[in-house]
Amino acid sequence: MEYQVKVEVSLKPGHSDPEGETTAKSLQDLRYPVETVKVGKVYTFTLSADSLEKAKKQVDEICQRLLANPVKDNYDSVVEEKSDRVSL
Repeated sequence: MEYQVKVEVSLKPGHSDPEGETTAKSLQDLRYPVETVKVGKVYTFTLSADSLEKAKKQVDEICQRLLANPVKDNYDSVVEEKSDRVSL
């Protein structure tokens, strides 16, 4: 069975975010009333697994081994059975 996966990776509180700080400063220079910006990453992919439980376990392993650094990153994932429906 195929599953659609979305993983969001963000910095844990207390870690510096130079890209977010630069983006916030640039937005402020353009006169937007922005105080802070946090930058993260979003990964989307399709995964094959025998069950939803096994897919979620594989996604957790993928996050811990590759997509997120457990020292500085948090991650959230959504795993759903892939639909054959077409979105318009």
